[in-house]
Amino acid sequence: MNIETRFLTQAESDAGAPLISVVVPVHNEAPNLKPLISVIGAALAGVEHEIVYVDDGSSDATPKILAELAATTPTLVRVRHKQSCGQSAAVITGVKAARGVYVATLDGDGQNDPADIPVMLAAARDAEERGPLPVLIAGHRVSRRDSSSKRLGSKIANRVRSYLLQDATPDTGCGLKLFRRRAFLELPHFDHIHRFLPALFIRAGGHVVSVPVRHHARAHGASHYNNWQRLKVGIIDLFGVAWLQRRWKVPQVEHRE
Repeated sequence: MNIETRFLTQAESDAGAPLISVVVPVHNEAPNLKPLISVIGAALAGVEHEIVYVDDGSSDATPKILAELAATTPTLVRVRHKQSCGQSAAVITGVKAARGVYVATLDGDGQNDPADIPVMLAAARDAEERGPLPVLIAGHRVSRRDSSSKRLGSKIANRVRSYLLQDATPDTGCGLKLFRRRAFLELPHFDHIHRFLPALFIRAGGHVVSVPVRHHARAHGASHYNNWQRLKVGIIDLFGVAWLQRRWKVPQVEHRE
């Protein structure tokens, strides 16, 4: 069965579902909402899609602006947390609310480029043909537009994580990722899962393909995290995921009747 046949079969099994859902977690990103939604729509013109924004308990004008944008953007779906639960919780909420066969996640600060999503979708089709499944397409920010301290912190974290988890991914911190919705929902869910998706997809018996993506400087607002905050939670999570890896073996199904 070729990739187009496999792809269509999966899509047909989700009757009426869009091909792809773009899930965007946001917290106090009011100035970035309209520009990013516009760029997502342009990047996916001609592709059946929906845009799922998860407002993680914002205290600025985010809910008001999203409501205004929804009135003129038929593809926009809004979900709001009563209180802030963090980026991973917002991603999980968004994937559960999504209807697409595929899900692409990206950060709400405008630094990821939605124009890379079609390339990642094509990479997913090719990777699914080669196997094994499930497949995660991970963005790799080859030219990051961040401060030198942030780049250095990420470089160190990536090396430590790669050594301990053997996830074969140069940039797990990139918010731009693409996967089948059903595959994501079968993973174990926990806070900060978004930083460990490559290791979890490999744990599930699949593989990861890193794709070079663009990265832009933040136009409005400031990052919600610093290196110390990432380090403090990252160490605990790192050992937790390492434990998960050791406590699971992927069954090899020999026969089914």
